[in-house]
Amino acid sequence: MTEEDLTDPPRRSPQAGEGLREHEVRTALLELLAEVGTVTATEAAARLGYSSGLCSFHLRQLARHGHIEEAPHSGGRARPWRLRRPAPAAGPAAEDFGDLARGLEDESWRRWLGRRDQVPAEWRHDEAFSAVAYLTPEEMSRVADVIRRALAPYQDREQRPLARPEGAAPVALITRLFPLLPHPADDAGRAGETGGGGSRPA
Repeated sequence: MTEEDLTDPPRRSPQAGEGLREHEVRTALLELLAEVGTVTATEAAARLGYSSGLCSFHLRQLARHGHIEEAPHSGGRARPWRLRRPAPAAGPAAEDFGDLARGLEDESWRRWLGRRDQVPAEWRHDEAFSAVAYLTPEEMSRVADVIRRALAPYQDREQRPLARPEGAAPVALITRLFPLLPHPADDAGRAGETGGGGSRPA
């Protein structure tokens, strides 16, 4: 048993915002691993401002779900972790991290749907919507900039707890803007409509 195993947070009933906090902590750990390569719970706690027990717990949860793995080390009580499939180039590594983050987002969303009847009444709602808009590349960039500017006044609260108003809790804010590509079946259908039909039987 390691020192980190002795500092697990006690198990308790779900509380308001707990699922959102789990997403916050795990995303921060993944970002830190993507930045520094390997990290122990104690090092993560020093960098992120959480307790070492909380970091240890969520690092092992990330490992249990296959997102990270133990890094090779020479023994001792400290347990370093790394992303499960580190890529040698920056591009693929960023794509791998994006997949991990999206998996955590989906996991947090499912947890919220399963537990929202257990949180205080004022938190029993969410804002989820999607839309398809026909945009130029420049317009898509402008939409993204508008969203970033709308969130900017609140982003320093993650690093400055004293800036958070009373009653504030971590909320997942997820935006994905990407071009919709045609399905291969649609391309095949259009090709059949415009291509030569061949000879018809007599």
